[in-house]
Amino acid sequence: MPFWETVLGALVVALLGGLYLSGFFRKRRPKEPPLDKGLIPWLGHALHFRNDNVDFLQTMQKKHGDIFTSLIAGQYFTFLMDPLSFGAIVKEARAKLDFISFASQLVLKVFKFESSEMTHKIIDTSSTKNLKGDGLVVMTQAMMDGLQMVLLHCHGSSKGEKSWKQDGLFHFCYNTVFRAGYLALYGNEPTQGGKEEEKARQQDLNHTEEVYVEFRKYDKLFPRFSYSLLTLAERIQVKKLWNYFWDVLSMKNVYQKDNISRWISDQGQQLAESGVPEHMQDRFMFLLLWAAQGNTGPASFWLLVYLMKNPKAMEEVKKEIEEVVQNSGQEAASKEKLLNVTKEMLSQTPILDSTVEETLRMATAPMLIRLVMEDMDIKLSNGRSYMLRKGDKIGLFPYLSAHMDPEIHHEPHVFKYDRFLSQNGNKKEFYKNGEKVKYFTMPWGAGTSICPGRFFATNEIKLFAFLILTYFDVELINQEEEVPPINKTRYGFGVMQPSWDIQFRYRYRF
Repeated sequence: MPFWETVLGALVVALLGGLYLSGFFRKRRPKEPPLDKGLIPWLGHALHFRNDNVDFLQTMQKKHGDIFTSLIAGQYFTFLMDPLSFGAIVKEARAKLDFISFASQLVLKVFKFESSEMTHKIIDTSSTKNLKGDGLVVMTQAMMDGLQMVLLHCHGSSKGEKSWKQDGLFHFCYNTVFRAGYLALYGNEPTQGGKEEEKARQQDLNHTEEVYVEFRKYDKLFPRFSYSLLTLAERIQVKKLWNYFWDVLSMKNVYQKDNISRWISDQGQQLAESGVPEHMQDRFMFLLLWAAQGNTGPASFWLLVYLMKNPKAMEEVKKEIEEVVQNSGQEAASKEKLLNVTKEMLSQTPILDSTVEETLRMATAPMLIRLVMEDMDIKLSNGRSYMLRKGDKIGLFPYLSAHMDPEIHHEPHVFKYDRFLSQNGNKKEFYKNGEKVKYFTMPWGAGTSICPGRFFATNEIKLFAFLILTYFDVELINQEEEVPPINKTRYGFGVMQPSWDIQFRYRYRF
Protein backbone atom coordinates (compact mmCIF):
# COMPACT_ATOMS: atom_id res chain seq x y z
CA MET A 1 0.00 0.00 0.00
CA PRO A 2 1.38 3.45 -0.90
CA PHE A 3 2.76 5.47 2.02
CA TRP A 4 0.20 8.30 1.86
CA GLU A 5 -2.72 5.88 1.71
CA THR A 6 -1.43 4.27 4.90
CA VAL A 7 -1.11 7.67 6.60
CA LEU A 8 -4.57 8.71 5.43
CA GLY A 9 -6.06 5.47 6.66
CA ALA A 10 -4.47 5.93 10.07
CA LEU A 11 -5.79 9.49 10.29
CA VAL A 12 -9.30 8.36 9.43
CA VAL A 13 -9.19 5.64 12.09
CA ALA A 14 -7.87 8.16 14.65
CA LEU A 15 -10.56 10.67 13.71
CA LEU A 16 -13.34 8.11 13.97
CA GLY A 17 -11.94 6.91 17.28
CA GLY A 18 -11.81 10.47 18.60
CA LEU A 19 -15.36 11.14 17.45
CA TYR A 20 -16.52 7.95 19.12
CA LEU A 21 -14.82 8.83 22.41
CA SER A 22 -16.28 12.34 22.28
CA GLY A 23 -19.79 10.93 21.94
CA PHE A 24 -20.26 12.07 18.34
CA PHE A 25 -22.07 8.84 17.45
CA ARG A 26 -24.17 8.77 20.59
CA LYS A 27 -27.85 8.08 19.99
CA ARG A 28 -30.82 8.69 22.24
CA ARG A 29 -31.98 5.50 23.91
CA PRO A 30 -35.61 4.69 24.74
CA LYS A 31 -36.93 6.73 27.71
CA GLU A 32 -33.88 9.04 27.74
CA PRO A 33 -34.41 12.83 27.68
CA PRO A 34 -34.20 14.68 24.33
CA LEU A 35 -30.59 14.72 23.11
CA ASP A 36 -29.02 17.85 21.60
CA LYS A 37 -25.35 17.55 20.63
CA GLY A 38 -25.04 20.82 18.73
CA LEU A 39 -23.12 21.21 15.50
CA ILE A 40 -19.50 21.13 16.68
CA PRO A 41 -17.95 17.73 17.53
CA TRP A 42 -16.80 17.46 21.16
CA LEU A 43 -17.49 21.13 21.92
CA GLY A 44 -21.22 20.79 21.32
CA HIS A 45 -22.91 23.74 23.06
CA ALA A 46 -19.87 24.69 25.17
CA LEU A 47 -19.48 28.22 23.79
CA HIS A 48 -23.14 29.14 24.23
CA PHE A 49 -23.20 27.62 27.71
CA ARG A 50 -20.02 29.41 28.78
CA ASN A 51 -21.07 32.80 27.45
CA ASP A 52 -24.56 32.86 28.96
CA ASN A 53 -25.92 29.95 31.01
CA VAL A 54 -29.36 31.52 31.24
CA ASP A 55 -29.82 32.14 27.52
CA PHE A 56 -28.55 28.65 26.70
CA LEU A 57 -30.91 26.95 29.15
CA GLN A 58 -33.87 29.07 28.09
CA THR A 59 -33.19 28.20 24.44
CA MET A 60 -32.92 24.48 25.18
CA GLN A 61 -36.00 24.50 27.42
CA LYS A 62 -38.08 26.21 24.74
CA LYS A 63 -36.88 23.64 22.19
CA HIS A 64 -37.03 20.45 24.27
CA GLY A 65 -39.08 21.04 27.42
CA ASP A 66 -38.22 20.69 31.10
CA ILE A 67 -35.56 17.98 30.70
CA PHE A 68 -32.91 17.57 28.01
CA THR A 69 -29.37 16.29 27.52
CA SER A 70 -26.69 18.47 25.88
CA LEU A 71 -23.11 17.88 24.80
CA ILE A 72 -20.80 20.43 26.46
CA ALA A 73 -17.04 20.16 25.92
CA GLY A 74 -17.00 16.39 25.58
CA GLN A 75 -19.37 15.74 28.48
CA TYR A 76 -23.09 15.05 28.48
CA PHE A 77 -25.19 17.09 30.87
CA THR A 78 -28.86 16.46 31.53
CA PHE A 79 -30.60 19.61 32.78
CA LEU A 80 -33.80 19.41 34.80
CA MET A 81 -35.75 22.67 34.65
CA ASP A 82 -38.92 21.75 36.60
CA PRO A 83 -38.56 22.89 40.27
CA LEU A 84 -41.44 20.58 41.28
CA SER A 85 -39.19 17.66 40.31
CA PHE A 86 -36.00 18.80 42.06
CA GLY A 87 -36.62 16.45 44.99
CA ALA A 88 -35.98 13.45 42.73
CA ILE A 89 -32.40 14.70 42.35
CA VAL A 90 -31.42 16.34 45.63
CA LYS A 91 -32.85 13.51 47.76
CA GLU A 92 -31.26 10.69 45.78
CA ALA A 93 -28.52 8.68 47.50
CA ARG A 94 -24.93 9.42 46.57
CA ALA A 95 -24.54 5.83 45.41
CA LYS A 96 -26.65 6.84 42.41
CA LEU A 97 -26.08 10.59 42.08
CA ASP A 98 -22.72 11.71 43.44
CA PHE A 99 -21.81 15.39 43.86
CA ILE A 100 -18.32 14.80 45.31
CA SER A 101 -16.77 13.34 42.15
CA PHE A 102 -17.55 16.38 40.00
CA ALA A 103 -16.62 18.81 42.79
CA SER A 104 -13.32 17.00 43.34
CA GLN A 105 -12.36 17.44 39.69
CA LEU A 106 -13.01 21.17 39.88
CA VAL A 107 -11.18 21.55 43.22
CA LEU A 108 -8.13 19.75 41.84
CA LYS A 109 -8.16 21.97 38.78
CA VAL A 110 -8.56 25.38 40.43
CA PHE A 111 -6.90 24.80 43.82
CA LYS A 112 -4.53 21.87 43.10
CA PHE A 113 -5.95 20.15 46.14
CA GLU A 114 -6.54 16.40 45.99
CA SER A 115 -9.85 16.05 47.81
CA SER A 116 -11.35 12.75 48.90
CA GLU A 117 -14.22 11.25 50.82
CA MET A 118 -12.14 11.75 53.95
CA THR A 119 -11.53 15.48 53.41
CA HIS A 120 -15.20 16.00 52.58
CA LYS A 121 -16.14 14.34 55.85
CA ILE A 122 -13.66 16.54 57.75
CA ILE A 123 -15.26 19.69 56.32
CA ASP A 124 -18.75 18.44 57.06
CA THR A 125 -18.15 17.36 60.66
CA SER A 126 -16.09 20.46 61.54
CA SER A 127 -18.69 22.77 60.02
CA THR A 128 -21.48 21.08 61.94
CA LYS A 129 -19.49 21.49 65.14
CA ASN A 130 -18.20 25.04 64.67
CA LEU A 131 -20.63 26.81 62.33
CA LYS A 132 -23.86 25.79 64.04
CA GLY A 133 -25.18 25.90 67.62
CA ASP A 134 -22.69 27.00 70.27
CA GLY A 135 -19.90 27.09 67.72
CA LEU A 136 -21.87 29.62 65.68
CA VAL A 137 -22.14 31.86 68.76
CA VAL A 138 -18.34 32.00 68.96
CA MET A 139 -17.88 32.54 65.23
CA THR A 140 -20.52 35.29 65.14
CA GLN A 141 -18.70 37.12 67.92
CA ALA A 142 -15.38 36.79 66.09
CA MET A 143 -16.92 38.10 62.88
CA MET A 144 -18.48 41.02 64.71
CA ASP A 145 -15.09 41.92 66.23
CA GLY A 146 -13.50 41.75 62.80
CA LEU A 147 -16.16 43.97 61.23
CA GLN A 148 -15.88 46.52 64.05
CA MET A 149 -12.13 46.66 63.54
CA VAL A 150 -12.24 47.10 59.75
CA LEU A 151 -15.19 49.48 59.68
CA LEU A 152 -14.06 51.79 62.46
CA HIS A 153 -10.31 51.81 61.89
CA CYS A 154 -10.31 51.80 58.09
CA HIS A 155 -13.55 53.50 57.14
CA GLY A 156 -14.54 55.47 60.23
CA SER A 157 -13.62 59.13 60.60
CA SER A 158 -11.49 60.51 63.37
CA LYS A 159 -13.23 61.57 66.55
CA GLY A 160 -15.63 64.44 66.02
CA GLU A 161 -15.29 64.40 62.23
CA LYS A 162 -18.37 63.55 60.18
CA SER A 163 -17.25 64.28 56.65
CA TRP A 164 -18.52 62.21 53.73
CA LYS A 165 -16.24 59.65 52.09
CA GLN A 166 -16.77 58.17 48.64
CA ASP A 167 -16.04 54.67 47.35
CA GLY A 168 -17.26 52.03 44.95
CA LEU A 169 -20.01 50.15 46.79
CA PHE A 170 -18.95 46.71 45.57
CA HIS A 171 -15.33 47.36 46.54
CA PHE A 172 -16.34 48.70 49.94
CA CYS A 173 -18.60 45.75 50.78
CA TYR A 174 -16.38 42.99 49.44
CA ASN A 175 -13.25 44.50 50.98
CA THR A 176 -14.85 44.99 54.40
CA VAL A 177 -16.54 41.60 54.71
CA PHE A 178 -13.56 39.69 53.31
CA ARG A 179 -11.03 41.30 55.64
CA ALA A 180 -13.27 40.86 58.70
CA GLY A 181 -13.94 37.24 57.78
CA TYR A 182 -10.24 36.60 57.25
CA LEU A 183 -9.48 37.84 60.78
CA ALA A 184 -12.36 35.82 62.24
CA LEU A 185 -11.13 32.63 60.60
CA TYR A 186 -7.35 32.87 60.53
CA GLY A 187 -6.71 34.99 63.61
CA ASN A 188 -4.62 38.09 64.25
CA GLU A 189 -1.10 39.16 65.14
CA PRO A 190 -0.01 38.21 68.69
CA THR A 191 0.35 41.12 71.09
CA GLN A 192 1.36 41.70 74.69
CA GLY A 193 -0.97 44.67 75.03
CA GLY A 194 -0.13 48.32 75.56
CA LYS A 195 1.56 50.13 72.68
CA GLU A 196 2.10 46.84 70.85
CA GLU A 197 -1.65 46.39 70.54
CA GLU A 198 -2.04 49.33 68.17
CA LYS A 199 0.99 48.21 66.17
CA ALA A 200 -0.39 44.66 65.86
CA ARG A 201 -3.79 45.98 64.80
CA GLN A 202 -2.23 48.07 62.06
CA GLN A 203 -0.26 45.04 60.89
CA ASP A 204 -3.51 43.06 60.71
CA LEU A 205 -5.21 45.80 58.72
CA ASN A 206 -2.29 46.08 56.30
CA HIS A 207 -2.04 42.32 55.93
CA THR A 208 -5.76 41.80 55.29
CA GLU A 209 -5.73 44.55 52.66
CA GLU A 210 -2.84 42.86 50.88
CA VAL A 211 -4.54 39.46 51.01
CA TYR A 212 -7.79 40.98 49.70
CA VAL A 213 -6.00 42.52 46.70
CA GLU A 214 -4.44 39.17 45.78
CA PHE A 215 -7.72 37.32 46.39
CA ARG A 216 -9.56 39.62 44.00
CA LYS A 217 -6.98 38.93 41.30
CA TYR A 218 -7.74 35.23 41.63
CA ASP A 219 -11.46 35.87 41.96
CA LYS A 220 -11.60 37.66 38.61
CA LEU A 221 -9.83 34.80 36.86
CA PHE A 222 -11.86 32.05 38.50
CA PRO A 223 -14.79 31.68 36.03
CA ARG A 224 -12.58 31.58 32.94
CA PHE A 225 -10.10 29.34 34.73
CA SER A 226 -12.91 26.86 35.47
CA TYR A 227 -13.72 26.77 31.74
CA SER A 228 -10.01 26.37 30.77
CA LEU A 229 -9.99 29.69 28.93
CA LEU A 230 -7.00 31.44 30.48
CA THR A 231 -4.26 32.90 28.33
CA LEU A 232 -0.65 31.86 28.91
CA ALA A 233 0.01 35.06 30.87
CA GLU A 234 -3.06 34.43 33.02
CA ARG A 235 -2.00 30.83 33.72
CA ILE A 236 1.37 32.14 34.89
CA GLN A 237 -0.45 34.65 37.11
CA VAL A 238 -2.58 31.85 38.61
CA LYS A 239 0.53 29.90 39.55
CA LYS A 240 2.00 32.97 41.26
CA LEU A 241 -1.25 33.47 43.17
CA TRP A 242 -1.31 29.82 44.21
CA ASN A 243 2.20 30.13 45.64
CA TYR A 244 1.27 33.35 47.42
CA PHE A 245 -1.74 31.86 49.18
CA TRP A 246 -0.06 28.54 49.91
CA ASP A 247 2.62 30.51 51.74
CA VAL A 248 0.39 33.03 53.53
CA LEU A 249 -2.06 30.30 54.59
CA SER A 250 0.54 27.64 55.28
CA MET A 251 0.00 25.79 58.53
CA LYS A 252 3.30 27.08 59.92
CA ASN A 253 2.17 30.69 59.33
CA VAL A 254 -1.42 30.22 60.43
CA TYR A 255 -0.43 28.66 63.74
CA GLN A 256 1.67 31.72 64.60
CA LYS A 257 -1.50 33.78 64.92
CA ASP A 258 -3.68 34.34 67.97
CA ASN A 259 -7.42 33.65 68.06
CA ILE A 260 -7.50 31.19 65.17
CA SER A 261 -11.03 29.89 64.72
CA ARG A 262 -11.76 26.35 65.84
CA TRP A 263 -13.19 25.71 62.39
CA ILE A 264 -9.73 26.25 60.90
CA SER A 265 -7.62 24.65 63.63
CA ASP A 266 -9.83 21.55 63.92
CA GLN A 267 -9.62 20.85 60.21
CA GLY A 268 -5.87 21.44 60.14
CA GLN A 269 -5.42 19.01 63.01
CA GLN A 270 -7.62 16.35 61.42
CA LEU A 271 -5.77 16.60 58.12
CA ALA A 272 -2.43 16.18 59.88
CA GLU A 273 -3.70 13.19 61.90
CA SER A 274 -5.01 11.63 58.70
CA GLY A 275 -1.57 11.76 57.11
CA VAL A 276 -2.31 14.47 54.55
CA PRO A 277 1.04 15.97 53.43
CA GLU A 278 1.79 19.45 54.76
CA HIS A 279 1.89 21.04 51.31
CA MET A 280 -1.57 19.66 50.65
CA GLN A 281 -2.79 21.05 54.00
CA ASP A 282 -1.60 24.49 52.87
CA ARG A 283 -3.64 24.15 49.67
CA PHE A 284 -6.63 23.08 51.72
CA MET A 285 -6.42 26.33 53.69
CA PHE A 286 -6.73 28.34 50.47
CA LEU A 287 -9.75 26.24 49.50
CA LEU A 288 -11.35 27.03 52.87
CA LEU A 289 -10.71 30.76 52.43
CA TRP A 290 -12.40 30.67 49.04
CA ALA A 291 -15.36 28.66 50.30
CA ALA A 292 -15.86 30.94 53.31
CA GLN A 293 -15.27 34.38 51.79
CA GLY A 294 -15.93 34.20 48.06
CA ASN A 295 -19.67 34.93 48.31
CA THR A 296 -20.52 36.91 51.45
CA GLY A 297 -18.89 40.16 50.30
CA PRO A 298 -20.75 40.24 46.96
CA ALA A 299 -23.99 39.29 48.75
CA SER A 300 -23.50 42.22 51.14
CA PHE A 301 -23.12 44.52 48.15
CA TRP A 302 -26.44 43.43 46.64
CA LEU A 303 -28.17 43.76 50.02
CA LEU A 304 -26.94 47.32 50.55
CA VAL A 305 -27.60 48.51 47.00
CA TYR A 306 -31.16 47.14 47.08
CA LEU A 307 -31.77 48.84 50.42
CA MET A 308 -30.48 52.17 49.12
CA LYS A 309 -32.66 51.86 46.02
CA ASN A 310 -35.74 51.00 48.09
CA PRO A 311 -36.38 53.65 50.80
CA LYS A 312 -39.29 51.75 52.36
CA ALA A 313 -37.15 48.66 52.80
CA MET A 314 -34.32 50.74 54.27
CA GLU A 315 -36.69 52.39 56.70
CA GLU A 316 -38.19 49.11 57.89
CA VAL A 317 -34.83 47.36 58.30
CA LYS A 318 -33.35 50.31 60.21
CA LYS A 319 -36.37 50.43 62.49
CA GLU A 320 -36.12 46.73 63.25
CA ILE A 321 -32.39 46.97 63.98
CA GLU A 322 -32.95 49.89 66.37
CA GLU A 323 -35.65 47.94 68.22
CA VAL A 324 -33.44 44.86 68.56
CA VAL A 325 -30.60 47.00 69.93
CA GLN A 326 -32.93 48.69 72.44
CA ASN A 327 -34.39 45.35 73.54
CA SER A 328 -30.87 44.06 74.17
CA GLY A 329 -30.43 46.76 76.81
CA GLN A 330 -27.70 48.58 74.92
CA GLU A 331 -27.56 52.30 74.39
CA ALA A 332 -26.84 53.97 71.06
CA ALA A 333 -23.43 52.96 69.78
CA SER A 334 -20.45 55.29 69.66
CA LYS A 335 -16.69 55.01 69.21
CA GLU A 336 -16.31 54.89 72.97
CA LYS A 337 -19.06 52.27 73.45
CA LEU A 338 -19.22 49.79 70.59
CA LEU A 339 -22.33 47.84 69.74
CA ASN A 340 -22.28 44.16 70.71
CA VAL A 341 -24.41 42.23 68.22
CA THR A 342 -24.94 38.64 69.32
CA LYS A 343 -26.24 35.54 67.55
CA GLU A 344 -29.35 35.85 69.71
CA MET A 345 -29.98 39.39 68.45
CA LEU A 346 -29.59 38.22 64.87
CA SER A 347 -32.35 35.67 65.43
CA GLN A 348 -34.87 38.45 66.20
CA THR A 349 -34.95 40.13 62.78
CA PRO A 350 -37.75 38.76 60.55
CA ILE A 351 -37.72 41.83 58.28
CA LEU A 352 -33.95 41.66 57.78
CA ASP A 353 -34.25 37.90 57.27
CA SER A 354 -36.77 38.40 54.48
CA THR A 355 -34.63 41.15 52.95
CA VAL A 356 -31.55 38.91 52.94
CA GLU A 357 -33.52 35.99 51.49
CA GLU A 358 -34.90 38.23 48.74
CA THR A 359 -31.38 39.49 48.02
CA LEU A 360 -30.09 35.92 47.73
CA ARG A 361 -33.03 34.96 45.51
CA MET A 362 -32.06 37.67 43.04
CA ALA A 363 -28.28 37.43 43.35
CA THR A 364 -27.34 33.75 43.70
CA ALA A 365 -27.05 31.45 40.69
CA PRO A 366 -25.36 28.17 41.68
CA MET A 367 -25.25 25.25 39.28
CA LEU A 368 -25.91 22.03 41.20
CA ILE A 369 -24.22 19.09 39.48
CA ARG A 370 -24.44 15.36 40.19
CA LEU A 371 -22.54 12.53 38.49
CA VAL A 372 -24.81 9.64 37.42
CA MET A 373 -23.21 6.55 38.98
CA GLU A 374 -25.47 3.95 37.32
CA ASP A 375 -28.24 3.80 34.76
CA MET A 376 -31.35 4.93 36.63
CA ASP A 377 -34.90 6.21 36.26
CA ILE A 378 -36.21 9.51 37.60
CA LYS A 379 -39.87 10.41 37.77
CA LEU A 380 -40.94 14.01 37.18
CA SER A 381 -43.86 15.84 38.74
CA ASN A 382 -45.92 15.34 35.57
CA GLY A 383 -45.73 11.58 36.05
CA ARG A 384 -43.32 10.89 33.19
CA SER A 385 -40.17 8.84 33.81
CA TYR A 386 -36.81 9.29 32.13
CA MET A 387 -33.66 7.19 32.05
CA LEU A 388 -30.36 8.78 33.11
CA ARG A 389 -27.24 7.21 31.62
CA LYS A 390 -24.28 6.16 33.75
CA GLY A 391 -21.34 8.57 33.37
CA ASP A 392 -23.48 11.55 32.42
CA LYS A 393 -23.98 14.53 34.70
CA ILE A 394 -27.29 16.02 35.76
CA GLY A 395 -27.60 19.70 36.58
CA LEU A 396 -30.09 21.97 38.33
CA PHE A 397 -30.03 25.74 37.85
CA PRO A 398 -32.52 27.07 40.42
CA TYR A 399 -31.85 30.73 39.55
CA LEU A 400 -33.73 30.27 36.29
CA SER A 401 -36.02 27.39 37.27
CA ALA A 402 -37.22 28.72 40.63
CA HIS A 403 -35.80 32.09 41.67
CA MET A 404 -36.92 33.87 38.49
CA ASP A 405 -40.07 31.88 37.77
CA PRO A 406 -42.93 34.47 37.66
CA GLU A 407 -45.46 31.84 38.70
CA ILE A 408 -43.53 31.09 41.90
CA HIS A 409 -42.36 34.64 42.58
CA HIS A 410 -44.60 37.36 41.17
CA GLU A 411 -42.54 40.02 39.36
CA PRO A 412 -39.33 38.09 39.97
CA HIS A 413 -37.05 40.87 38.70
CA VAL A 414 -38.48 43.35 41.22
CA PHE A 415 -36.87 43.55 44.67
CA LYS A 416 -39.54 43.08 47.37
CA TYR A 417 -38.06 43.13 50.84
CA ASP A 418 -41.19 41.61 52.40
CA ARG A 419 -41.60 38.80 49.84
CA PHE A 420 -40.73 36.15 52.45
CA LEU A 421 -42.54 37.73 55.40
CA SER A 422 -45.48 35.73 56.68
CA GLN A 423 -48.59 37.35 58.13
CA ASN A 424 -49.20 34.70 60.78
CA GLY A 425 -45.64 33.82 61.69
CA ASN A 426 -45.63 30.54 59.77
CA LYS A 427 -43.18 29.85 57.00
CA LYS A 428 -44.33 31.42 53.73
CA GLU A 429 -45.46 28.99 51.05
CA PHE A 430 -45.07 29.26 47.28
CA TYR A 431 -46.91 27.47 44.49
CA LYS A 432 -46.56 26.52 40.82
CA ASN A 433 -49.35 24.97 38.76
CA GLY A 434 -51.37 24.88 41.96
CA GLU A 435 -48.79 22.66 43.66
CA LYS A 436 -46.67 23.68 46.63
CA VAL A 437 -43.02 24.27 45.70
CA LYS A 438 -40.55 22.96 48.26
CA TYR A 439 -37.43 24.33 46.56
CA PHE A 440 -38.61 27.89 45.85
CA THR A 441 -35.11 29.27 46.53
CA MET A 442 -31.82 27.36 46.70
CA PRO A 443 -29.01 29.86 47.35
CA TRP A 444 -27.12 27.30 49.44
CA GLY A 445 -27.90 24.22 47.34
CA ALA A 446 -30.00 21.42 48.80
CA GLY A 447 -29.95 17.85 50.03
CA THR A 448 -26.66 16.14 50.82
CA SER A 449 -24.62 18.90 49.14
CA ILE A 450 -26.20 21.85 50.94
CA CYS A 451 -23.61 24.40 52.08
CA PRO A 452 -22.50 23.47 55.63
CA GLY A 453 -21.48 27.08 56.35
CA ARG A 454 -24.77 28.70 55.37
CA PHE A 455 -25.69 29.80 58.90
CA PHE A 456 -22.37 31.56 59.46
CA ALA A 457 -22.49 33.11 55.98
CA THR A 458 -26.00 34.46 56.66
CA ASN A 459 -24.84 35.89 59.98
CA GLU A 460 -21.89 37.59 58.25
CA ILE A 461 -24.25 39.36 55.86
CA LYS A 462 -26.67 40.34 58.62
CA LEU A 463 -23.88 41.57 60.89
CA PHE A 464 -22.57 43.76 58.09
CA ALA A 465 -26.03 45.29 57.64
CA PHE A 466 -26.44 45.77 61.41
CA LEU A 467 -23.17 47.64 61.82
CA ILE A 468 -23.27 49.66 58.59
CA LEU A 469 -26.78 50.94 59.27
CA THR A 470 -25.96 51.65 62.91
CA TYR A 471 -22.60 53.40 62.53
CA PHE A 472 -22.93 55.12 59.15
CA ASP A 473 -25.15 57.23 56.96
CA VAL A 474 -25.02 55.81 53.43
CA GLU A 475 -26.38 57.03 50.11
CA LEU A 476 -25.74 56.63 46.40
CA ILE A 477 -23.85 59.44 44.67
CA ASN A 478 -26.42 59.38 41.88
CA GLN A 479 -29.79 58.52 43.40
CA GLU A 480 -31.24 57.91 39.92
CA GLU A 481 -28.56 55.42 38.90
CA GLU A 482 -29.95 51.95 38.22
CA VAL A 483 -28.73 48.82 39.97
CA PRO A 484 -25.90 47.55 37.75
CA PRO A 485 -26.59 44.37 35.74
CA ILE A 486 -24.97 41.11 36.75
CA ASN A 487 -21.78 39.82 35.19
CA LYS A 488 -23.02 36.85 33.16
CA THR A 489 -19.67 35.06 33.38
CA ARG A 490 -20.41 34.40 37.07
CA TYR A 491 -23.49 32.25 36.41
CA GLY A 492 -23.09 28.90 38.13
CA PHE A 493 -20.54 30.11 40.70
CA GLY A 494 -22.70 31.13 43.66
CA VAL A 495 -23.35 34.81 44.37
CA MET A 496 -23.13 36.88 41.20
CA GLN A 497 -21.16 40.09 40.83
CA PRO A 498 -22.10 43.38 39.09
CA SER A 499 -20.84 44.19 35.61
CA TRP A 500 -19.49 47.43 37.06
CA ASP A 501 -19.27 49.14 40.42
CA ILE A 502 -21.61 51.86 41.61
CA GLN A 503 -20.41 54.90 43.57
CA PHE A 504 -21.78 55.74 47.02
CA ARG A 505 -20.80 57.88 49.96
CA TYR A 506 -20.80 57.25 53.68
CA ARG A 507 -20.05 59.10 56.90
CA TYR A 508 -19.65 58.15 60.50
CA ARG A 509 -22.78 59.06 62.47
CA PHE A 510 -21.34 59.60 65.95
